[in-house]
Amino acid sequence: MTSLYDELAPFAINNQLSFAQQGYSEDGGLWVANINNAYGSASICLQGAHLMHWHPKSQTAPVIWLSQAAKLAQGKSIRGGAPVCWPWFGTHASEPSFPVHGFARTVPWQVVSSRNLDDGSTEIAFTLQASDATRAQWPHECQVSLLVNVGQTLKMALTTRNMGNSDINITEALHTYFHISDIGNIHVTGLDNTAYWDKAAGGVRGLQTGDITFKQEFDRVYVNSSSACVIEDAALKRHIHINKIGSQSTVVWNPWQDKADKMGDMGAGSTGQGGWREMVCLESANALENSVSIVAGKSHTMAVEYSVQNLV
Repeated sequence: MTSLYDELAPFAINNQLSFAQQGYSEDGGLWVANINNAYGSASICLQGAHLMHWHPKSQTAPVIWLSQAAKLAQGKSIRGGAPVCWPWFGTHASEPSFPVHGFARTVPWQVVSSRNLDDGSTEIAFTLQASDATRAQWPHECQVSLLVNVGQTLKMALTTRNMGNSDINITEALHTYFHISDIGNIHVTGLDNTAYWDKAAGGVRGLQTGDITFKQEFDRVYVNSSSACVIEDAALKRHIHINKIGSQSTVVWNPWQDKADKMGDMGAGSTGQGGWREMVCLESANALENSVSIVAGKSHTMAVEYSVQNLV
């Protein structure tokens, strides 16, 4: 019988892309793709095609945040990184027992290609592996893929191809956690004058005025916006730029202390004041009224690019 290690071996790239098991389970842990090239390092768990880590060599601190208490276990979501929320974002519209944010982030994905590009970046592609369990929740014929490129920037492209005979409707997100100096010190720009739905305030609608700052739990879905956003972090002397294509919603989230304490996997953070202080989620999404209809035989791609600007 061919082992998963044997199946992954052809996709390894000398000194740049390797595979190893991490975490603890009966079968030895979850498989992770580890990338290390001239530009930086990254790791992607094959469960969920979940990017867990990205640390450019130009930065003293990682750009993608992963909780110190993150658990790598079969069928469980990982706290931090960039979970893939698909084929629905939030709770299921009619079946509350189905997993929040869909099943894509907790099921196996398959590596289908890898290569070095001429610019020195490393590219790896995954496809979601459907099963009887996923078909019971999503009885539509789809091909779902994620393409990741680690180079001077980090690029991710989530593609849904409708392989059936009728139209389908999805909501989705790349639920990315960014590493920051402190949640009380940052500003998020790019969403001024954008309408939002505020979950933390009980589902009220509002309009953003000026930059986003944080003084309490924050959980908003900004709609009808394809705008780029920037996380301005003076303490780390950098701006993180988030550019997106095929996304009309942006989700901004930080749980704050009370909710984080109840989660159990946010970790203590580098100062011991709580991991929630060192992260903010800025998610490229299609949610609420920005759901996506995909015609039979056609596909939809939501793509993001993350880059870092160092401040003098």
